[in-house]
Amino acid sequence: MNFGLKNKIAVVTAASQGLGKASAWALAQEGATVVMCSRRQKEISEAAKEIHDATGAVVVPVVADVTKPADIKRLVAEAKKQFGTIHVLVNNAGGPPTGTIASLSDEEWRSGHELTLMSMVRLTREILPIMTEQRWGRIITIVSIVAKQPINELLLSSAIRPGILGLTKVLANLHAKDNITVNTVCPGHILTKRQEELAASRGAQKNMTMAEYLQAAAREIPAGRLGKPEEIGHTVAFLASEQASYINGVNLLVDGSAAKGIH
Repeated sequence: MNFGLKNKIAVVTAASQGLGKASAWALAQEGATVVMCSRRQKEISEAAKEIHDATGAVVVPVVADVTKPADIKRLVAEAKKQFGTIHVLVNNAGGPPTGTIASLSDEEWRSGHELTLMSMVRLTREILPIMTEQRWGRIITIVSIVAKQPINELLLSSAIRPGILGLTKVLANLHAKDNITVNTVCPGHILTKRQEELAASRGAQKNMTMAEYLQAAAREIPAGRLGKPEEIGHTVAFLASEQASYINGVNLLVDGSAAKGIH
């Protein structure tokens, strides 16, 4: 299937590894030009080269911290300077710290809010006018299963991420008339470095190794396994496609049916 992304310009954040990198790779495979960012020069340059070498796509690495408004403006300006416009925005950021209501400080709450919610707000605010002017755009935010099914150990994430789902629906309502779709992807347990870090932390609390914890987690998923980063990447690429033009305001679980209940 041709997703109609050839020559489209995509911006993908936190893309040096994990779900951001998988999303950048999938978009590049479909012919998009990808501007990808990370806080670390070496890692983002290596990831961009790897994706370019594998797909032949134009891939531009940019060093940017999505918690810093000036970096977001510079990232968007660089994409516009090189390519004139932006068609696809993939909002992605690392998860906030774990902890309890007693252990998490005000500063950790503030930094989690900046990383998880305000990065999406600022990036969308910068790029949405470009999409409105050209009357075409795709905004996709990678969130988490906790946005729909809170997890006790992920208190900050469970508190902040549901707000992104509400904002996504409102933006979809307001901008669908301009052929702009706004959706989220809510991954379940995906085998990334972040997932391994969480597994090590949670496993330690239960006197389990990381491997033992991941095996136990897989047994709780109806699919019987953890997801692969590329499965999230392919979902992002589809939501960015012409074929997904009538999918709007959706908060899509990609979790092997791990979430309980009807969502």
